[in-house]
Amino acid sequence: MPSSTSPDQGDDLEACLLRFSDLDLKDTSIINPSSSLKAELDVNTKKKYSFAKKKAFALFVKTKEVPAPSYKCKEIWWKCCQQLFTGPTGIHRHVAAQHADEVWHQTASVLKQLAVASSTSKSLKSADKRNPPKECLTRNHDMSAWLPDISCFSPDELISGEGSDEGEVLLYYCYRDLEDPHWICAWQTALCQHLHLTGKVRIATEGINGTVGGSKLATRLYVEVMLSCPLFKDYLCEDDFKTSKGGACCFPELRVGVFEEIVPMGISPNKISYKKPGIHLSPGEFHKEVEKFLSQANQEQSDTILLDCRNFYESKIGRFQGCLAPDIRKFSYFPSYVDRNLELFREKRVLMYCTGGIRCERGSAYLKAKGVCKEVFQLKGGIHKYLEEFPDGFYKGKLFVFDERYALSYNSDIVSECSYCGAPWDQYKLCSTPQCRQLVLTCPACQGQGLTACCVTCQDKGSRPASSPAQHSFKEECDCTARRPRIPSELSQQAPPPLSPEPRLDVAEDGPCLCERHRQHFPEASQS
Repeated sequence: MPSSTSPDQGDDLEACLLRFSDLDLKDTSIINPSSSLKAELDVNTKKKYSFAKKKAFALFVKTKEVPAPSYKCKEIWWKCCQQLFTGPTGIHRHVAAQHADEVWHQTASVLKQLAVASSTSKSLKSADKRNPPKECLTRNHDMSAWLPDISCFSPDELISGEGSDEGEVLLYYCYRDLEDPHWICAWQTALCQHLHLTGKVRIATEGINGTVGGSKLATRLYVEVMLSCPLFKDYLCEDDFKTSKGGACCFPELRVGVFEEIVPMGISPNKISYKKPGIHLSPGEFHKEVEKFLSQANQEQSDTILLDCRNFYESKIGRFQGCLAPDIRKFSYFPSYVDRNLELFREKRVLMYCTGGIRCERGSAYLKAKGVCKEVFQLKGGIHKYLEEFPDGFYKGKLFVFDERYALSYNSDIVSECSYCGAPWDQYKLCSTPQCRQLVLTCPACQGQGLTACCVTCQDKGSRPASSPAQHSFKEECDCTARRPRIPSELSQQAPPPLSPEPRLDVAEDGPCLCERHRQHFPEASQS
């Protein structure tokens, strides 16, 4: 796998993760690349020898990283040969003294790969940079060549840290035309299994969208592979990957599939393309726009709308102050919502946001295509990136995520309430009726009273055994969801929803269906 790193970056230890897929660390025929292999390389590649050696050394050191105790300021220590090193000087001296052969060996492998990359780049020199030849990744290509070499890691190193306290969840998407999504599907399946990652990856001819969890080592290797893949390296950068605490435990399994859309808006990409989105605003730029909007005395008369593109159960537990949060249950309802409320957006500046940015890509394209807005903007990187920079900014409450965690917390604000008693509460649980599987907000006190269903009907069903096998099957909607208007109508722009608990309901409000059928709508790989 060609490296996307230049020799000038060789001193950056953080960037020196495994970038080459076919490093044969078991090849014992090469003892010292400085004498044997180096002589075989052309003049230009010889100049890269110093870079390759630094790269190999840094890579070896990187594999020995372990988390430092929580009471320490430093984030990482190193462990090698049953010794613990708390500073870089110690581990560097140890590796130089005790592991020179391994470093030499890896340097040879890096130089081999650089030689291959050099010859490949010459043949591709005249090719369009954004359209790498299909032969780079085809069904006939050996898929193992596009998997990272993990022979230098023990299974324990790769799998350890998969828990929510030590592991990590990646969230990303990349819009670019793909000719063979089925090959990429097979490759992604093999890659995730190779790294012991669970999660959901959605692939289409318009791009890829995924969220995967595992150990920090596994997720870092995954990022490196994606950034060096010819299909994505010109479209993805490290900042496109959002990270959060989690791990393989956040997903019940790995699901990789090919679909028409990488986020299900319900409209063919041939009709509404990702290539005509709104104007991207960085978190800092978006923050300034929201600040300006909220400073206006009469927001109802403003020429700006702050639009939440997510579903109602997401905005219910966290949202931007002053936003318009559509009461829709699926993103595929968003186009119909825009159509029904088109006059609401006429001559307005629209600031759109979603979890990680992907829904805004095509949602903004759809709104722009209507030709009624002054301007359409979208938050680059979504709420996820905004909260990394402004945890105490204008977004209040939790960030809903489509995995077993349900939500991420960046601030202490609670903007939702228990559906039974009205007490401040924002931690979702599944409805206790197995056939329903809606999400419900019920506080510990109400749970203690047995109020654990999404509505009175489900509470009653949950107390009775199923009378037939058919009743054991999951259903997408409950009685409470069926009563909701599918596409709400905003007769006039109302005042922004309050960021305090809403009036208590007589019965619990419904939440998203998480039945087996609905779970296959991949998160941010399905909704983002």
